[in-house]
Amino acid sequence: MSRTMEDILKSAEIDPEYKKAVEENPINIGGSDIRGSRAAHLQRLRQFYPIPGPIPEVVETEQQVPTSDGQAIRVRIYSPKQAPPDGSPLILMYHEGGWCVGDLTDEDLNCRMFCRDLGAVCINVEYRLAPEHPFPTGINDSWDALKWAAANAASLKANPARGFIVGGASAGGNIAAVLAHLARDEGLNPPLTGQYLCVPALLHPGGVPEKHKHEYLSRSINKDDPVLKNLDWDIVHVIYKPDRSSPLWEPFNHPLGHKGVAKAYLQVCGMDPLRDEALIYERVLREEAEVQTKLDFYPGYGHMFWTNYPKMPMSRKFVEDTLKGFKWLLEL
Repeated sequence: MSRTMEDILKSAEIDPEYKKAVEENPINIGGSDIRGSRAAHLQRLRQFYPIPGPIPEVVETEQQVPTSDGQAIRVRIYSPKQAPPDGSPLILMYHEGGWCVGDLTDEDLNCRMFCRDLGAVCINVEYRLAPEHPFPTGINDSWDALKWAAANAASLKANPARGFIVGGASAGGNIAAVLAHLARDEGLNPPLTGQYLCVPALLHPGGVPEKHKHEYLSRSINKDDPVLKNLDWDIVHVIYKPDRSSPLWEPFNHPLGHKGVAKAYLQVCGMDPLRDEALIYERVLREEAEVQTKLDFYPGYGHMFWTNYPKMPMSRKFVEDTLKGFKWLLEL
């Protein structure tokens, strides 16, 4: 769907229902223990999620996956209790949290839903976090987990020929986009068939190509986003310490371009400071790299709104759209 610049700018006006929810329950994550504060905040909300906890249709196990630096990371594996006769699609999910917070609980809902409703085997990856483990440790962990999944698909009772997808939200969306390029560049076998980029972080303001600067506005005009309004972007970069010249950091400016990466499903929010990099990236993938894309857009809503206000009708629609988007990726 084509959108005029007027439509995009108007999408930054907060939806009345969202405004009411934010005013009644403002997000306040901070203090000396940001990780603990954030985890406690989301734990209070998970009872309102469409799938608030483990379900009988899904078997959940955990495993340690070796990493390229001789360590190991934890993954949670979600397998359908009744596996499809022709094998399950294989999906890896990477959580949000600015590369420095977050854990496996962030993607529990999606993994259970994909497993139950799509018959997929899902792997939820606990990559190591900054500042203890700065760039590129997290992305290296994520790549190691992806290679491990590809090599062990049969023992996981997965059939990547039915679909092999990487996905995540925010920082996890950045990781998924980086992995889609790595999989292409390194000849991952079996190859990825899809990438899910949910409100993804794709482009540093200092790296915006000249031809796109006139439409890269959301980092400045969406400063009042309820989730990211207090975020100091410079601090995030100081904590994570990314190498701006590395293809493992900014997928938008990948030195080899985007041709040949897996098709992409994106969810983008109108009030989100990350809005424009995602909208521009989707168009670049589709028009310049000839990559199949699908985009769902949520005017008047902000970054990660569905996790922080799960009782809103639009939050329920967002989760339903996520499932439909994965059906599109899997050609179901």
